[in-house]
Amino acid sequence: MKATVIRKFGGTEVFESAEITKPEVKAGHVLVKVAASSVNTIDMMLREMGEALPFHPQLPGVLGMDFAGTVEAVGESVTEYAIGDEVYGCAGGLGDLQGSLAEYMTADADLIAHKPKNISMREAAALPLVGITAYEGLVRAGVKAGQKVLVHGGAGGVGHVALQVAKHFGAEVYATGTAGEKVDLISELGATAIDYTSESVADYVEKYTSGVGFDVVFDSVGGANLNNSIEATKLNGQIATTLSMHEQDLTMVHMKGQSLHVVFMLLPMIYNVGRAEHGKILKALAEIVEVGGLKPVLDNQEFSLEQAGDAHARLASGQAIGKVVVNI
Repeated sequence: MKATVIRKFGGTEVFESAEITKPEVKAGHVLVKVAASSVNTIDMMLREMGEALPFHPQLPGVLGMDFAGTVEAVGESVTEYAIGDEVYGCAGGLGDLQGSLAEYMTADADLIAHKPKNISMREAAALPLVGITAYEGLVRAGVKAGQKVLVHGGAGGVGHVALQVAKHFGAEVYATGTAGEKVDLISELGATAIDYTSESVADYVEKYTSGVGFDVVFDSVGGANLNNSIEATKLNGQIATTLSMHEQDLTMVHMKGQSLHVVFMLLPMIYNVGRAEHGKILKALAEIVEVGGLKPVLDNQEFSLEQAGDAHARLASGQAIGKVVVNI
């Protein structure tokens, strides 16, 4: 089968087209004919950092975690899927799991779900990693109807999904972005847009919460931005973040009685623990999509399998609006 492989770690030039052996289905898995794959920040980190990450792919390797496609074969003990089913998931591209930048891949049946019926394969491929991350963070933070929720990075891959899911749960949603297309997208998705370059945290907390603070802050930016999240969250409020790999003074978290939730959605894939929870979340997301509560946004540039390096470069540029998707 055709695939795009890497034989070393480094820049986008490491991708090369190759013919590799088509995988065979095994127990508990399905074989998927891949229609599309999307690029996530973690894919770029794996390509660049390689052995510095304990879950790096084996070389030569096939990257790509997210996918949408059609079931071609069903392994022993799999009862929920049949040949011809359209599915989506996040099930490869790290460790010894072959990724989705190939014509076929095997996927653990616990890590997939039936594709939402009302969106395309490209749109479905954009959703799994960011969707699971957003859903898990919001649920762990206890988001419920009537709360005021702030999403940092509301036009990003995780952020644009998080604000839609929070709205579906009945929250009043606000999101930060930069003036122009990103703020416009936040507004189009139904949240109140905040241009963080022109409004301070204190200003928008006063403006939108009368100085009390937001019930929940979902921080898809993380790092040093956690200080802004702590400032923006109310007493005894909830913060969920996707990035906390830095030194952080938690004094104000303590003084405000806040709870901090760190979401690292790759854990079930890395450790083979709790994988079925990802399948359940993907089913829940499909239901939200099918009732019109969630629509993934795709960048306007399309890429072929042979252009995987260009797709990585597009995401790295910071110019993409929505998810970058590779057509297989």
